[in-house]
Amino acid sequence: MFMVIGATGNVGREAVDLLLEAGEKVAAVTRDPAAALPSGAQVVTGDPSRPDSLTAWPDGVEAVLLSPRAVSGAAAELLSLAAARGAQRVVVLSAATVEHPAGHRRFADEFRAVEEAVRRSGLQWTFLRCADFASNALAWAPQIRATGVVRGAYGSAATSPIHQRDIAEVAVQVLMTSKDAGHTGHAGHTGHAGHAGRAYLLTGPQSLDQRDKVRLIGEAIGRDLSFQELAPEQVRQAMLAQGLAEDIPDRLLGSLADYANTPGPSTDTVERLLGRPALTFAAWAAENASAFMTPADS
Repeated sequence: MFMVIGATGNVGREAVDLLLEAGEKVAAVTRDPAAALPSGAQVVTGDPSRPDSLTAWPDGVEAVLLSPRAVSGAAAELLSLAAARGAQRVVVLSAATVEHPAGHRRFADEFRAVEEAVRRSGLQWTFLRCADFASNALAWAPQIRATGVVRGAYGSAATSPIHQRDIAEVAVQVLMTSKDAGHTGHAGHTGHAGHAGRAYLLTGPQSLDQRDKVRLIGEAIGRDLSFQELAPEQVRQAMLAQGLAEDIPDRLLGSLADYANTPGPSTDTVERLLGRPALTFAAWAAENASAFMTPADS
């Protein structure tokens, strides 16, 4: 059995679906007892940041997929519980900034702290250090629907955004092929047991700046969209006025400022691991076009 901690997140939910499709048993951890999860998953209700609340930990969990944002500062305690219950391996959804610094150091340090806790846990581990998610662009949806203009800072900031399905497929392949060196991984690609102790840098296939992303969303919905450059402080104040915590504009603007000077990393790791090209941002935009469309666009 595999346990997915962060099962209702973008990657976690995809991983639950993929594991079930592969015929595996899945324990899906969620804080919300009413969360919409597949009927085939065993739902474990509790707060991963308070491991003592996970009283229904099932028997037979051999490996854990861990989203650090789900556990806050409780990674060490949670991993100790997992090991005590018989788990042997953990796959961690980490961040590209651990090895390619960008933005305020404290945010990357949060992922470094989780990675260090994992190394000390005694479990076999694999880190998936991910670039920014393509799905982060959903934050633009209200502006696009209302005006067709995205107003933001650092329009030239460039990254290689990754589709959450690619992350989930890599995670599932690592989980399943580490279980048995002869096991055939998801999508029919034979895996190997060499994932233990590896840190994979996962990105999308193409470096895009913010204007590129807006253009591709426009192509997906059949509208001419534009990006309007604003001063960073203007963006910060607008976000705070919306009631967002200060960490959110700090996280966003700090990384964008660095990526405007030096583009984020781009790798072919997804293709090498999955045996197919990584999904493009254009493909993500086409899949999610409805989020950016008004009734008049339909």
